[in-house]
Amino acid sequence: MEALVQKFINFLEKDKRLSNNTLQSYKRDIEQYISYLSELNLNNISNTNKTTVIAYLLHLQKKGRATSTISRNLASIRSFYQYSAKNKLIENDPTSDLESPKVEKKLPQILSTQEVELLLEQPKCVDLKGFRDKAMLELLYATGIRVTELISLDMSDVNLEAGYIRCNKGARERVIPIGSIALTALQEYISKARGLLLQNNNEKALFVNINGKRLTRQGFWKIIKQYKNQAQISKDITPHTLRHSFAAHLLENGADLRSIQEMLGHSDISSTQIYAQIAKNKIKEIYKKTHPRA
Repeated sequence: MEALVQKFINFLEKDKRLSNNTLQSYKRDIEQYISYLSELNLNNISNTNKTTVIAYLLHLQKKGRATSTISRNLASIRSFYQYSAKNKLIENDPTSDLESPKVEKKLPQILSTQEVELLLEQPKCVDLKGFRDKAMLELLYATGIRVTELISLDMSDVNLEAGYIRCNKGARERVIPIGSIALTALQEYISKARGLLLQNNNEKALFVNINGKRLTRQGFWKIIKQYKNQAQISKDITPHTLRHSFAAHLLENGADLRSIQEMLGHSDISSTQIYAQIAKNKIKEIYKKTHPRA
């Protein structure tokens, strides 16, 4: 079955154009499934059925695999069977009516307003890097944009006079207003630092690294880790933390979910509702701490 697995991976790479990380994930999941089948002396995929797949999922559960891992494995196995059925290697897809286990959504880590203030105070506008980093962090928290959107911004996406940025994600374009503090930080970066960081005046990127080229996601990750350590914040901070904090703080201060959905660029309101759960949890926590009979 090794040859079949390789054909499947080649199909995903050439026809589906999946990233290398995703391809490796599929390959790992399928190879582990094939190894399990071999232990059962099932050396032909046509000899497997729905019961075989369910038994494997239970096997993963007994090994202590997380629900999210089991769900991902089933998705990989389902794609493998669909490919096999399409190429007439099996008559029926045994996973066609199998439901994925429900994955409980983890609530995102958010910072308190005090922690956000502490983090945003870390970049000092005493050098080029300080001006840039201050502008980036302020802009992230002021707009709630994704880090990928932040580093994809071009100079043409910024309107300093009107005070907004334009984010493009496929066919969905968002025009997002910038608060006064973030706007000031952005103006100072553009006027005092960006031009000196550039090595090529034709560079379109808004935020550039010390070599004058567009900043990468990895580069930003290092920056935020540096300031997290400087601020001595114990919480784990990812590039998405300021986005989550932006949404949660808006909700705490009276913004409605639909408005937050629009600002975040969520296509489905269910993605935004997770912040309502954070707000509920905070209310419960306050109640337990303050009510005399809690």
